[in-house]
Amino acid sequence: MRYIIIGAGGVGGTIGGCLFQGGHEVVLVARGPHLDALRARGLRLATPFGTSELEIPAVGGPGEVSLRSDDVLIIATKTQDVAGVPADWAWQPVAGETVAADALPVVCAQNGVASERFALRCFRRVYAMYVWLPATHLEPGTVQAQGTPLAGVLGVGRYPSGTDAAIELISADLAASRLLAPVAADVMRWKYGKLLDNLNNAIEALCGRAATGFAGEPAAADAAELYRRTRGEGVAALAAAGIAFAAPDELAAVRGASVRIERIDGAARTGGSSWQSLTRGTGTIEADFLNGEVALLGREHGVPTPVNAGLQRLANLAARERRTPGFMTPGQVLAAAGHLRDIPRRTASARPREVLMEALDGNAIGGQLFEVFGREMTAVSGTCGHCGSVSRIAELRVYASGPGTVGRCPSCGEVVLVLTSIRGELRATVRQFAIPDDPGTGS
Repeated sequence: MRYIIIGAGGVGGTIGGCLFQGGHEVVLVARGPHLDALRARGLRLATPFGTSELEIPAVGGPGEVSLRSDDVLIIATKTQDVAGVPADWAWQPVAGETVAADALPVVCAQNGVASERFALRCFRRVYAMYVWLPATHLEPGTVQAQGTPLAGVLGVGRYPSGTDAAIELISADLAASRLLAPVAADVMRWKYGKLLDNLNNAIEALCGRAATGFAGEPAAADAAELYRRTRGEGVAALAAAGIAFAAPDELAAVRGASVRIERIDGAARTGGSSWQSLTRGTGTIEADFLNGEVALLGREHGVPTPVNAGLQRLANLAARERRTPGFMTPGQVLAAAGHLRDIPRRTASARPREVLMEALDGNAIGGQLFEVFGREMTAVSGTCGHCGSVSRIAELRVYASGPGTVGRCPSCGEVVLVLTSIRGELRATVRQFAIPDDPGTGS
């Protein structure tokens, strides 16, 4: 079989490079400077074992390759770039007899769970690929694959479920090319389990690995709280939707000791896929199909998901504005969860990585208050004990620059509400802000 890798970035470049080194025929599909570099000198694949220059054919799209009946299409672009890809390839002729949609298998190798549905609208045979593959693509023509002794785990199965002879053959080729590729009839259960892990991608991109300890246990309480709430919302949304997912220990057991992340030329891996998108300044990010997937399920099934919705919006704004990773703190992200007024802006005189936090309104802590009180609180009115003014919680001025989140009276500026996390438990302290015993919905 010949493998056509559509999207030869970190994941696609590693898969294509490993297959090529395993003796299989491969075509890489790329664009822009990356395509130019691949055409000029081939794929530079760096691993803990050394760096190889691989002369793999590279094209810019379906019009530059004649499809054969033994081709396998592997879509390895980021999920936000997948939508138009299946239609670009589906109606291309195959050996002059039929079209790709009817004749060729297509494998979706993305984070998230949306790509398979995009592909199934056009292709008759669609396969899902669960991807745990540490790779980095920041320089045109170069991909770093930090996994060892195997490059990564690529669990595969037919979409929406099941297996067949074709995916068994694909699995065997991958397994013979330094990739662990178990076949699973319930492959989407594994992808949903990975989705929960990938909800942290936006946190790493916004806050940076140093601040969040993304590679291990977060040292800071606000980072741990952000992780806990992000995953908790995801689990609640999947449960409400009746969607099964693989547990973390199942995913770890499959990977076992087969894939460890090691340094390349003495350098550690710098960041994951969303971090790389911000670092490269691509202008897009995968948050709509990770945190946005949880927000979508939450809206469909009545589950509040303010943290994931906030991460989705913050990540998209950061990508659009070409922000670099690490410009926010976990506390600032938590404060913005719920109703986000705007992304923190740099002042003209600010030093690099320095941000100016504007006051948010009380809607920004709506999700946290719901968690504490078990009801919608932003429309509730209270009387300030300092100045006597009456205002809704939504009208408070909220700041998250310190160890906790504070809400100040919009009239006199005194602190009337404090939110803190103590040993993982979110607590609210009301200070001289009289709220009726039965707050109802306020006015």
